Amino acid sequence: MNTLEAIKFGSNLLKEKKILSYILDAELLLSKTLNKSREKILTNLDEDIEKKKFNIFKEYLLRRSKNEPIAYIFGKKEFWSKSFDVNKHTLIPRPETELLVEGLLKIFKGKKISILDIGTGSGCIIVSLLINLRQSIGIGIDVSKKAILMAKKNVARYKLNNRIKLFNKSFENIFGKKFDLIVSNPPYIERKAIKNLSEDIKKYEPIMALDGGNDGLDLIKKVIYKSKDILKLNGTLALEIGNEQITKVSKILTNNNFRVINIIKDYKNNVRCIIANYK
Repeated sequence: MNTLEAIKFGSNLLKEKKILSYILDAELLLSKTLNKSREKILTNLDEDIEKKKFNIFKEYLLRRSKNEPIAYIFGKKEFWSKSFDVNKHTLIPRPETELLVEGLLKIFKGKKISILDIGTGSGCIIVSLLINLRQSIGIGIDVSKKAILMAKKNVARYKLNNRIKLFNKSFENIFGKKFDLIVSNPPYIERKAIKNLSEDIKKYEPIMALDGGNDGLDLIKKVIYKSKDILKLNGTLALEIGNEQITKVSKILTNNNFRVINIIKDYKNNVRCIIANYK
């Protein structure tokens, strides 16, 4: 079987299982199987594939046909132009979160700050910030021990062990420290809405990192309340929030002595990130 036949085989199989991106996914899975770029395999469509490799390709296709995200099959996801290790214990980094990183780098460019990343997951936010803020230091925390293990891999990959410390604990158990910046992508989906998420997300991504309680604001409120104790005066709190949560979150921030200094919209023009200073 050659490359073209393998892609057709894979895309037909995924199409039958109602995977919307069936052609692209087949190409990506084949490129992983052959350890070649997608561009390279598409310019060598008549190249023969050995049986052993084709069997590996079929295993990947089977996983994807059950809605397992490509990022988990690869064990990697690109974020802020860097590759991050991910698995089912960490959320898959998303473009909306890149917008949060971009907004913070504009504010803190060239500055020396201390950062707390609440619910660090794969570590993609704090690693991306500290790759660029070379004088700064940070702490990443997560209640999932397995997420912290993954974050440690990513911190080590980018040689940031001397500037990022990781802890398996709740942010509510942080005392005696003050930070210039607290950043968080907390769970913000209403519990009743989780059943409406795509199969890729609700079957494979960690529910603990998605479930924001009955109104989607449980963790957001807790992060805001705790931040008052552990932010320096005029310190900054940056949150990723759900679609249509901006009004409620802004009110909670204002009622807790925060001043909103920036909101960031996603590619669909929805407000997805809010940045506020503690007065």
